[in-house]
Amino acid sequence: MDNRAVAVLVGSETLLGREIRDIANTSVPELDLRLIAADREKPGTLTRQGDEAAVVEEFVPESLVGASVLFLAGSPESSRKALDFSDGSAAVVDLTYAAEERPDARLRAPSIEAERDLEAGAMHVIAHPAAIALALFLRRLQAQDPIRRAVVQILAPASEHGAAGVEELQNQTVSLLSFKKLPHAVFDTQLGFTLLARYGEEAPASLEDSELRIERHLATLLALPGDGADPPMPSLRLIQAPVFHGYSFSAWVQFESNPGMEALESSLLAGAIEVRGIEVEPPNNVGQAGQSGIAVGAIAPDRNDPEACWFWLVADNLRLMAENGVAVARELV
Repeated sequence: MDNRAVAVLVGSETLLGREIRDIANTSVPELDLRLIAADREKPGTLTRQGDEAAVVEEFVPESLVGASVLFLAGSPESSRKALDFSDGSAAVVDLTYAAEERPDARLRAPSIEAERDLEAGAMHVIAHPAAIALALFLRRLQAQDPIRRAVVQILAPASEHGAAGVEELQNQTVSLLSFKKLPHAVFDTQLGFTLLARYGEEAPASLEDSELRIERHLATLLALPGDGADPPMPSLRLIQAPVFHGYSFSAWVQFESNPGMEALESSLLAGAIEVRGIEVEPPNNVGQAGQSGIAVGAIAPDRNDPEACWFWLVADNLRLMAENGVAVARELV
C-alpha cells in the first residue's frame, strides 16, 4: 500500500514544472506527484515521472482531492484557478506569485532561512530566483566583511517567461537571420541580438514590475535572522538579455574595509556558493545550467576605489526556484 503524501503539480509540463518533477523524484521519494495540465498543456499527454510513465491529468476541481501539497508552476492565471478550486486542505507552494498579495502569503527561500516554525494555512510564495541568488551572495559577504554599499546589474533570461519566452527568442533569432517579420507576443520588441531596458508597450508583463518584485523579495530575505548585522540593500537595475536560461549578475561592492582578494574568495565559500579564483575561467550562465546555488568569479578590485571590488555571479533560475519550492514541500509532508 502506497502511504506517500500526494502533491498536485499544476503546470507539470512547463519549464519550471519539469524542474520540480526532476528534483522531487530524487530528493523527496515520500511525495507522490500528481501531474495536472495547465495553460497550453493537453490532458492525457503521456510523460515520465522518474523512471515510470505518467499521464498529465485534466485540470478540474477533483484534481486536488486528497492532496497534501499544491505546487503552482504554470501561469498566474492557472494558479488563480487552482486557488479557486482549493478548499484549503492542501498547503500551497506558489512559484508564480499568484498568491503574493494574499494576507496569508509568506515569502519563502529555505536555502537562506534558518529553521522556522511553519504557520498553518499559510501560502508559501517562493522568492524570485534573482533575489535568492543575491541574498545568498550578500549575506555571506556581510557575515565576514561588512558592506558599506553595493550596486548590481541583473541580466535576466528569456526562460523567466517560460517556454513562450524561450520560443520567442529562438524564433526572433531565426527570423532576423532570414529577414522575416519578428514575433513579439512576449516582449513586444526585438530581443534577439540586443539588450532591453524596457519591453514594448503591449508586452503582457513589465520589466519594471519584475525589478520591483526582485527589490521587495531581496529586502525581505536580507532582513531574515542571521549572524550579525543585515547587509545594506543594494541599488539594482534589471536588464533583459538575449539568452535562454540562467541569470547573470555584475555586482560592485564597497566594503567598510576591503579585506583583499584572497580573503574575499575564502569568505564566500559555502555549501550553496561555488567560488572560482582568478586562475580559473569565470562562471557563465550556460555552464551553471542544472547546477544548485550560485557560482561567483571574476572577482577584481575597483581601480578607482580601494575599498570596492567587482564580482560576477551566475545562477540557474529554474533550478534555484524549484529547489526552494521542493524544500518547502519537504518541510510540509
